[in-house]
Amino acid sequence: MSQTPATPDQTGPSEHPSIVTEAEWLRARRDLLVGEKQLTRQRDALAAARRTMPMVEVTKNYVFHGPAGPISLPELFDGRRQLIVYHFMFQPEWDEGCPSCSLLADSFGDNPVHLTARDTSFVVVSRAPMAKIEPFQRRMGWKFTWVSSAGTDFNDDAHVTIDEDAGLDEYNYDSVTKLKELGRIFIDKGELPGLSVFWRDGDRVFHTYSAYERGLDHLMNIYNYLDLTPLGRGIDDKDPYLMQWVRHHDRYPAPTNSIDRVQRIGADRERRRLRGSWPRRLGAGGAA
Repeated sequence: MSQTPATPDQTGPSEHPSIVTEAEWLRARRDLLVGEKQLTRQRDALAAARRTMPMVEVTKNYVFHGPAGPISLPELFDGRRQLIVYHFMFQPEWDEGCPSCSLLADSFGDNPVHLTARDTSFVVVSRAPMAKIEPFQRRMGWKFTWVSSAGTDFNDDAHVTIDEDAGLDEYNYDSVTKLKELGRIFIDKGELPGLSVFWRDGDRVFHTYSAYERGLDHLMNIYNYLDLTPLGRGIDDKDPYLMQWVRHHDRYPAPTNSIDRVQRIGADRERRRLRGSWPRRLGAGGAA
């Protein structure tokens, strides 16, 4: 994920899909549906296997900085048994968080009532201090719980901070050196994205799961939608690296408000109808 994304370029192929008859389209759609159903079953099986993963007890006493002061890892559960932590790239020296992590954060929602209804809490963690997190969060309009891990080993132990000189040389269950050679890491040291899941049994906390890199893809609602379209994610989502086109949501050109536009069209039609000047497509003169 990038800290300074490039200006978006061409967003997709210049040619549209082939034009066919309805019957040909239906055959193609049914063929694709076979693969989609297979993927659904594979995803269900993978989720079941993930639930049977063993867990490791967390023995360190991590204390984070929150909006109301210090808060421990067990306290982040807020009385629930499960805790999901998103490791948001926001280094202490930055003035704003990573644009790509911000794209993900736009999907988190302000009030995770559906998660809490399933005995699960959700928290975002970054190494930046709260003095930087809070104004950026206000700017983005997010309401989710966000705490700082500054001064703790939490990011190091979660393998979302890399620094080979300091022995932090693992990311996504592989060596940082190898990932750099493969072009999958573009920084020498600093923060990288990830997600971790924890289980609480009384006062004991256990780590059950972590994911990194494209293991976070399915959490990006924008990609889930774009993958359904002919243009997909766009040709500039791969060159020179994934998500290089992404900006903070307040840094894109102002979009046309489609709701306002539809309302204006409706109001204009109503005004013309009341004036008796609505253009008739079929009338005394025959077909329009």
